[in-house]
Amino acid sequence: MAAAAVFKVVGLLILVYTAATFSASGTAAATWCVARSDASEQALQTALDYACGAGADCAPIQSSGLCYLPNTVQAHASYAFNSYYQRKANAPDSCSFAGTSAIAKTDPSYGSCVYPSSP
Repeated sequence: MAAAAVFKVVGLLILVYTAATFSASGTAAATWCVARSDASEQALQTALDYACGAGADCAPIQSSGLCYLPNTVQAHASYAFNSYYQRKANAPDSCSFAGTSAIAKTDPSYGSCVYPSSP
């Protein structure tokens, strides 16, 4: 009898997790990888350099790009981290830039700077 109760609780937890993960349309909720606001500028710059060198699309954060402004390491790192994360198909370890990043469920896009999202 106790085992049946445990299975019911586990089943309920799985249902709640699934409901929280999927939107009303039946698709996975969008996520982005962004720079943490408490990360040091030096750590962000190192991680930004890594992301851009490892496959992120960093053209939009160049001086002629739509995401260049604001011209801050924080803003540029967020865009680069997210680009890398999306290109790696949102693999859990692809938003791990030495503790300088975090998964966001709120779209960080602004003005004409659009951050790609999943899915």
